[in-house]
Amino acid sequence: MPCLSRVAVFSLVSLATAGVALADPPAPPMPAKPKQVVIISFDSARDISQWKRSRALAQRTGAHFTYFLSCVFLLSPETRKEYTPPGKTSGKSNIGFAASKQEVAERLEQIGLAAHEGHDIASHACGHFDGKDWSKADWLKEFASFEHILENAYAINGIAPEPAGWRDFARHGVVGFRAPYLSASKALYEALPAAGYQFDASGVSQGPVLPPTVGGIIRFSLPQIPEGPNSRPVIAMDYNLYVRHSGGFERPSKADEFADRTYQAFRAAFDAQYQGKRIPLELGFHFTLMNDGAYWNALERFAGEVCVKSDVECISFRDYLSPQDVGQKQASVGG
Repeated sequence: MPCLSRVAVFSLVSLATAGVALADPPAPPMPAKPKQVVIISFDSARDISQWKRSRALAQRTGAHFTYFLSCVFLLSPETRKEYTPPGKTSGKSNIGFAASKQEVAERLEQIGLAAHEGHDIASHACGHFDGKDWSKADWLKEFASFEHILENAYAINGIAPEPAGWRDFARHGVVGFRAPYLSASKALYEALPAAGYQFDASGVSQGPVLPPTVGGIIRFSLPQIPEGPNSRPVIAMDYNLYVRHSGGFERPSKADEFADRTYQAFRAAFDAQYQGKRIPLELGFHFTLMNDGAYWNALERFAGEVCVKSDVECISFRDYLSPQDVGQKQASVGG
């Protein structure tokens, strides 16, 4: 019996020891954070040099951009009457037209190259009018003008040859919209799905937010981000920074200061999400070089640092809608 007791005690001790080991297994690995998404877009998309500069930035960093195109820049002075804005006579525009047939041809080439490289071509309407008081019918007329002019741009301007696949791209490749002046309305949101759009990027939010889907449209918003010595919020768009920094007037002597302020604001907004919940960060730009290019200089510095990170994706709005298509061409335009 004493021997049996010793065996029993040994067995109990062994089981107890084993039990302790089983009670404290290694902690499971923490789930990996999602990649930080950065969405960079350009409004109006006019100057040829800025098309080339932005595409070169994308090639250096692996980024995809969204270009919100104003369709009046696909009309020359001779063909401008192809566009009739709601409530106005033909040939009117708040932002002018292309300077020449040659300029239209160069812009069409850039649009085709950008689409072929995987960038997102979206609509900024045509004449850059404030449509806050437009009806649904007015918006549908503007959308129809955009599609007609984009699809027929080569023929309207007598430019040849038209690239293979161009018309298919014009009919089906443009799925996003941003309202001029970010001037959205109930009528606009009723017209967008009726015209076949999938997303709108006309909103403004208090900081980065996940885009909701409302009425069949995914609604993106430019965030307000802290900026400057007092960290006052400003919409994360170059024009708003231009007004903040210099009242909307050129001050080239302070371009370096404004560029650094802009970069610091972008980087702080990025770091807050990168180290936190990783909500997508949206940044908006124009092709105009305000304050001697301060905001583009800040963009290139920012993108050159963050878009190359392995856990960051600098993608277009279209990519965000269809992540499985990231890296694929938006459309096959001109091979």
